[in-house]
Amino acid sequence: MESEPEFPGRAESIGIIQREFTAFARRARGRAAELHPEISLVAWSILDLVIERDGCLASELAGHFHLDKSTMSRQVAALEQDGYVYRTVDPANRRNHVLHATPEGKRVARTASRRRVDAFADRLVDWDDADIAQLARYLVRYNAADE
Repeated sequence: MESEPEFPGRAESIGIIQREFTAFARRARGRAAELHPEISLVAWSILDLVIERDGCLASELAGHFHLDKSTMSRQVAALEQDGYVYRTVDPANRRNHVLHATPEGKRVARTASRRRVDAFADRLVDWDDADIAQLARYLVRYNAADE
């Protein structure tokens, strides 16, 4: 097994983390384009969240992803046009619309999810279970700091 690289102090380590997350994001965008070239990584992320929440308002999505309403509107319109989401009137506030995934949206999301899981499993094939579990814990902790 390869030895772990020695890391310098906190500031330089944070720089390395930033660089590695940037590389990760670039790979994620490229991978999303492979999985479904017609929609963006942002659109995939929106569809995943709509499915996870079993429906939600576009304004909730905009807040979650820190996007302005016009950007969210364009993304949602593209997902609607592709037949992946549809709108219903919000019974709590009839001026709002709740977004839901269509059966086709759920199908393509399941397929893409399986492919993403397989891609991660392939990248982590040489890692032991304890290292994978530790990475999972660190990522949950990192992402929880944003909530």
